Amino acid sequence: MISSLLPRLGLVLALGLTVSAASAREVRVAVLAFQGSERASQDFAPTIAALNAALPEHSFTMVPLDLAGVASAVEEHSVDFVITNPGDYVVLEARSGVTRLATIESRDHAVPTDTVGSTVIVRGGVDHPTDFDDLRGAHLAVVSRGAFGGWQVIWREMFEAGVDPDALSEIVETGYPMEGVIEALREGRADAGVLRACMLENHIAQGLIAPDEFAVVAERPEPGFPCRVSSRLYPDWPFARLASTETDLAKAVTAALLQMPPSDGRAWTAPQDYTTVHALFRDLRIGPYAYLARTSVLGYVRAHWHWFALASVASLWWVIHVAHVETLVRRRTAELTREVAEREKAERRAQMHREERDQFSRLGILGEMASSIAHELNQPLAAIANYAEGMTRAIDRGKPDTAFLRDGARGIAGQAERAGAIIRRIRAFMRRRAAHRERLDLNVVLREALEFFHATAARKNIPLTLNLEANLPRVVADRIEIEQVLLNLMQNAVDAMAHSLAPAHGIVLSTSSGDGAVTVAVRDHGTGLSAEAEAHLFDAFYTTKAQGLGLGLPICRTIIEAHGGRLSATTEPDGGLTMRFTLPAAPEEQS
Repeated sequence: MISSLLPRLGLVLALGLTVSAASAREVRVAVLAFQGSERASQDFAPTIAALNAALPEHSFTMVPLDLAGVASAVEEHSVDFVITNPGDYVVLEARSGVTRLATIESRDHAVPTDTVGSTVIVRGGVDHPTDFDDLRGAHLAVVSRGAFGGWQVIWREMFEAGVDPDALSEIVETGYPMEGVIEALREGRADAGVLRACMLENHIAQGLIAPDEFAVVAERPEPGFPCRVSSRLYPDWPFARLASTETDLAKAVTAALLQMPPSDGRAWTAPQDYTTVHALFRDLRIGPYAYLARTSVLGYVRAHWHWFALASVASLWWVIHVAHVETLVRRRTAELTREVAEREKAERRAQMHREERDQFSRLGILGEMASSIAHELNQPLAAIANYAEGMTRAIDRGKPDTAFLRDGARGIAGQAERAGAIIRRIRAFMRRRAAHRERLDLNVVLREALEFFHATAARKNIPLTLNLEANLPRVVADRIEIEQVLLNLMQNAVDAMAHSLAPAHGIVLSTSSGDGAVTVAVRDHGTGLSAEAEAHLFDAFYTTKAQGLGLGLPICRTIIEAHGGRLSATTEPDGGLTMRFTLPAAPEEQS
């Protein structure tokens, strides 16, 4: 009965570990905080909460940033998704390949998705400016020249009204949050300011602005829109994914956004068409369309014809000079080509020999461990046979217990998967492959190598002790090559303890770090080394084993030194030998 429950228990534990690992996956969402981090958190907290509720296997975190911060985060791939204004999205789409998944819609507007616009305000009074032409010579406060609703939307309206930004006395950039524009008007540092649509009404409703303190310039009617604006309206903010974000995660997030209930009259809907935003950038010749502002080639040549004439003369002289030396260069180039071809051929032969040598070394290790591997495979095969025999007897009795048969089938499947995993590990270790270096935790690599080796040590009654340092720095290395070194050192340690007087002390495997390096040590309690063996330990074809080839340790040293590390041996005073290798620690990853 207990044996029949073991597969179920293993499945439950595996599922629990999977969920625990997945729950640690942090998903970062960059949010443009045009009114400061606190307001951004308030506006999009329901979205983050809904995503965490819908996708509990992930931990969604909001990262409020300004325009430059959003661009930097996308470029550095330090976030997975981004919520930003439509203008910034179009720029990121062209520059970094971000893709919109959904668009904010406001349920209380006539056109729910067209809500982004700008309002130009001035201090209230009898003779305040009423249109864009009245702003000539004025100091105009904007949050940033790169802000969409804070400047570029109004820039387009002024452009179509025939008022060039150069006609202004000055554009005063206040920086984020956008409330700085209001303060610039109150302090007299600006004559007019640009706010995002509805910000004026929101501040009046909150009592932060008196109803008659500011007037709107160039107000235009927008039927069904509840706020006063000085511009046409554009699609609202998108929720976009980075090109590097996993496709399955993006699909799950999209589904969660579209199912999210409205909050404060706002919800997420299908991604909208941002053609009008592209039209704005095209008219202003900025962002993805900045190339339109460049002068044509013909016009540039006409403006600088004398420099092109001088360049033509220089080019003619250069052609003559090249023709003069080309014969000499061609002869020498042919000689160098032959030399390079011979060198590359020799390097390919050397590389092939190195790969064959490493392959033979791995096969040799597996050969020494063959009986242990066969024993390890025999366990799941024997379990499968027992399950099958039990199920057959149950069927022969005439009234099979379906629950018993189901447990038996699951047991067979579990043991088959166990045997398959052993075979996959062996095949991955022994197949010929190109070197692939990655960031590795040597504690993890050491434990994986032990999965190959524990049966070998157990058959010879040699205990294995792990002494691993926590939070070990990562190294950049080839996993299979490091496993090859570890298995070779552990096999040597087992062989050294064949005639040990203290087998109970076993083999101690330890890791440590310091001085920018990570160290792995394999300590045995065997017979140690003679002075002659220690002097020739790493010489090719020198061996103390009756059936050894003398290639294992030289290959290990070559692998470690190719990784920028060092392999050494130390005879211990109380008997035995410690084989130790160090690898340089990898630089910390930028968050």
